[in-house]
Amino acid sequence: MKVHGFVFEKAGPPTVMKWRILDLPDPGPNEALVRHTAVGLNYIDTYHRSGLYPLEFPSGLGLEAAGVVEAVGKNVTHVRKGDRVAYGSGPLGAYAEARVMPAHVLIKLPKGIEDDQAAAMMLKGMTVEYLFNRTYKVKPDEWVLFQAAAGGVGLIAGQWLAAIGAHGIGTAGGPKKVKLAKEHGYEHVIDYKKTQNIADRVRKLTKGEGVPVVFDAVGKDTWTQSLNSLKARGLMVSFGNASGPIDAFSLGELASRGSLYVTRPSLVTYTSTRDELEKSARALFKMVTSGAIKIEINQTYPLKEAPQAHRDLEGRKTTGSTIFIP
Repeated sequence: MKVHGFVFEKAGPPTVMKWRILDLPDPGPNEALVRHTAVGLNYIDTYHRSGLYPLEFPSGLGLEAAGVVEAVGKNVTHVRKGDRVAYGSGPLGAYAEARVMPAHVLIKLPKGIEDDQAAAMMLKGMTVEYLFNRTYKVKPDEWVLFQAAAGGVGLIAGQWLAAIGAHGIGTAGGPKKVKLAKEHGYEHVIDYKKTQNIADRVRKLTKGEGVPVVFDAVGKDTWTQSLNSLKARGLMVSFGNASGPIDAFSLGELASRGSLYVTRPSLVTYTSTRDELEKSARALFKMVTSGAIKIEINQTYPLKEAPQAHRDLEGRKTTGSTIFIP
């Protein structure tokens, strides 16, 4: 079976992504052939493409998609031909019209979840699930700081915090993104283009205490402000590096700021077993089908235009979720 998809043979700018004809084999044992109906764009895709996260080449790109099972190999029983499925934690290769992949990462889509929604939410939504339910169990009435509140993960996170009954403080750049974040559940949104000291603003909102947890996918540019926003014995959750990797720092800084904790989690680790993956997906589906969380797709591109989507994402021209249509 011949399909089109992206391959890249060296790290670099979006121009390294090459649209090629791929020759797909029949699925082997424990594999499935999935025809994609929608593919998700995530910031981690730019880390893989740029070399921030080193890969072996040649490589595919993309970790998230939805589609229909066309065939399954031996030993595959949890999905079958014709099932609508989605996945959100790889392996790499989602930027393709179809692919043969490990079947154990596939989740059957329930009624009420459309394919385009699934492609826009699996990675982002399960990320929010593990962050709020397992990395740090967010409780009602707790104050939480979430950096990059107007991004794809951030908009889901704001709605999730509101559903829990927590007090979400978000950060966003510019009035349009601030407005968008407020519309998605954050009680307060700090415009980082206007506010020099985010930590001071956080402490004013929390009556001088600071927050017990910060969720930060920005990285280098917000690292110090995030640490300074925490109360004593607070937890810094660094789950991405949109502005670049965090510089080396002395562990003594954690002591001087009040015996802080730091963790660097990833979705792959938190969905490493089939049981964990299914529980995470079910929790996400429940939030969406109940209406507590709305998945809004703010940008749609033909799959062939993925390099331009990368430019727009890195140029901060996008908000919320973006998908590709094969």
